[in-house]
Amino acid sequence: QVQLVESGGGLVQAGGSLRLSCAASGGTFSNYVMGWFRQAPGKEREFVAGISWSGGSTYYRDSVKGRFTISRDNAKNTVYLQMNRLKPEDTAVYFCAASSDLVVRRIPMLYNYWGQGTQLTVSS
Repeated sequence: QVQLVESGGGLVQAGGSLRLSCAASGGTFSNYVMGWFRQAPGKEREFVAGISWSGGSTYYRDSVKGRFTISRDNAKNTVYLQMNRLKPEDTAVYFCAASSDLVVRRIPMLYNYWGQGTQLTVSS
C-alpha cells in the first residue's frame, strides 16, 4: 500500500513561483513512475507532468512547458513540481500520483495511487 501526501500549495500572484512536494511512503519509491495532475472547478482532471523511475525522462503538457519542472529525489521518497511564471489559469487542485508502469502515462486511470491534493490559487 502506497500513501502519497502533497504539500506546498497556496495563494500567489501572477508571475510568481511556487514548489509543490509529494512525499511517498509504504512502497519502493524508485520503482514507480510519478506524475502530477490538476483539476480546476468544472473541468476534467488533466495531466501536468510526469517523470520516469530514475528521473531521466520527463514529460509536460504544452501549456506548462518552459514554466514547470518535475523532479524526484528517490533518497527522500519525494517528487517535486517547481512552478514558475504562474498564470491565473494554473489555478487548480494539484494531485500527485504513482504508477507501476514502465513508462510515463498521461491518462489518470493508468495511475495506481493518488494523494488528496493541494490547492494552488494564482491571482491576477
